[in-house]
Parts: sequence; structure tokens; C-alpha cells
Amino acid sequence: MNALRLRRAAVAVAAAAALPFSLAACSDSGSDTSAEAGSEATSAAPPAQENMPSTGTDAAADGPFGPGCASVPKDGAGSFDGMAKDPVATAASNNPALSTLVAAVKQAGLVDTLNNAKDITVFAPTNDAFAKIPKADLDKVLADKDMLTKILTYHVVGQKLTPKQLENGSFETLQKGTLTTEGSGEAYTVNDSSKVVCGNVPTANATVYIVDTVLMPK
Repeated sequence: MNALRLRRAAVAVAAAAALPFSLAACSDSGSDTSAEAGSEATSAAPPAQENMPSTGTDAAADGPFGPGCASVPKDGAGSFDGMAKDPVATAASNNPALSTLVAAVKQAGLVDTLNNAKDITVFAPTNDAFAKIPKADLDKVLADKDMLTKILTYHVVGQKLTPKQLENGSFETLQKGTLTTEGSGEAYTVNDSSKVVCGNVPTANATVYIVDTVLMPK
């Protein structure tokens, strides 16, 4: 009888001694699982603001800018989307504000030259820009194909120019003269006098900067 009691007492003591180790093992296992889950959740979460679309001035710099852009048709072939699909001379012919320029380009026989050129920039004078020239002088220029060609090709640079490049630029033109640009943001001038009224307009083969004054070769 005494031996039986002693055996039961020993079993109870052993069980009591083993209990803390069991609890500790369970606790450690739970901590590892929780830590692993937390780690997985952290690695699965996407970085903050990653791949978010740009806003503000960065977004504006990617598209046309300037007060004159308001007069560009909202849709159709003369709109920004429409102009982007056509080569530059064709695109300009669909913009009502550039009708005088288009007539001059046709008069000089430069339609195919401009449409077939690769990656150019055109500084395109508006109708109002041509209206600043006295009519007698303008008629004289339009009647002289060589002079007209020199003036028109002076408005063309053989590379696509970004607004950033216009901040303090000097570029050779197709006429072999040089024009200069300066400015920042949405305010740029060409040759210190002609203002960009609608800039960074894409066409199929060119970037267009619409200006308010006809440029004369230097």
C-alpha cells in the first residue's frame, strides 16, 4: 500500500516538473508563428506611393502648354490628339490659327519636305504673327520663293526640342542660321522677341512651338 502511494506521488511530481517546459515550448512556438506571419504581412505590403501617377508641374511638362492652347480645337483633326497623328505640315493645315503659315509653306513648296523630315521642331507663327508684317512687305516675301524658303526653314530645327532645352538654348536651323531661346516653366521667348503661346505640341514627326512673331534669319 505504501509502495503504491509512493509511486503515485512520484508520477505527480514528474508531471508537475514537466508542465513548465511544455508551456514554454508552446509559448515559443506561438511567438515564432506570429513573427513569421508579421514578417510575411510586411513583405507583402506594397511600398508607399510606388507607381503613383505624377502630378503638378511634372505632368504639365509632358503635354502642350501656354495661353494660346485654349484656341486649339477640342476634337477633330485640328485638336492635339488629331495633330499627333499627322506629319507636321498636314497637322498645321488642320489648325485654323496657322492658316497663313500653311499657305506660305505651300507657296514655297515645302509641304513634302516638312512632312517627310524626321524628328524636327517647328516654331510656327500664328496668323496674328504674320499680320504684324506690313501687307506690302508680306506680299513681297510671298512672291519671292527663295526668300520665303529661307524664312520658313529658319523656323525649323533638325531635332525635337523639349521645354527644358529651351531654357537657355542655341540651335542651328534648316536655313543654317541660328536661333536662341530662353525662359522657364510655361514662358519662353525665341530670339528675345517672339513668345511661345502654345508649346510642346506633338505631331507624328515633329514637336511644334506656336509663336506670336515671325522669326527673321540672322
